[in-house]
Amino acid sequence: MLLKSVSPFPFQFGLFGHQYHYHYIFETLAFIIGVRLYYHYKKGIADPISDENRLWIMLGAMLGALVGSRVVAVLETPELVNHLTFSVLYQSKTIVGGLLGGLFGVELIKKIIGVDIASGDVYVIPILVALIIGRIGCFSMGIDEPTYGIPTRFFMGMDLGDGIPRHPIMLYEMSYLVLLIFLFNVLKHKELINGDRFKLFMLLYFLFRFLIEFIKPYHSLFLNLSSIHWSALFIFIYYYRFIFRISKRILPNL
Repeated sequence: MLLKSVSPFPFQFGLFGHQYHYHYIFETLAFIIGVRLYYHYKKGIADPISDENRLWIMLGAMLGALVGSRVVAVLETPELVNHLTFSVLYQSKTIVGGLLGGLFGVELIKKIIGVDIASGDVYVIPILVALIIGRIGCFSMGIDEPTYGIPTRFFMGMDLGDGIPRHPIMLYEMSYLVLLIFLFNVLKHKELINGDRFKLFMLLYFLFRFLIEFIKPYHSLFLNLSSIHWSALFIFIYYYRFIFRISKRILPNL
């Protein structure tokens, strides 16, 4: 008689008689370590932006991310929009919306305080590391977090808590993020225009999210594309000049 294996997902810990997801711990660690890495990398550069303006820019990023992460997350399930509650809005969040909202928040604050210098390069590695730590938490939740993939017979398919082999999307993303860290560590020795590293990070990350969305059980927002798809398309359009410029620089060398 074969014994059916029991999935360990979601990973939880007990405290005062209640069970909690490790996700909350990893979210906190991601924020703390990301901020510490930012200050570490900032020490090694001659920052043309004053400390005061940096604080305003970070505030704009956080407020923008707070709003954007929830708006895009809510739109991931369009049918819930007409039944939206504060609880649903508060609990809904996605890093795609956070990055998109953070970008708008930063640009708005920079307009207000009169900063016209690109400010994102120093954040690239801290964001990548924070994303990896946060994604460990997402992965530990299995199907309790809507970041799992569709059923698959692929050899990496995993039972994430419902007895069905699924694409472990978070493992794919963590692997991709590690590769991006290696890439940007190589690029730190290259002469690039200020701001290009952040733009490249945004394009590469949103490209991954656009493609990986097709192996997730997503809800269509418009034209059979989800809010994540549309967010990625917006970023591609927003950075179209950079795409053309970097393409002209790379393609002749291929």
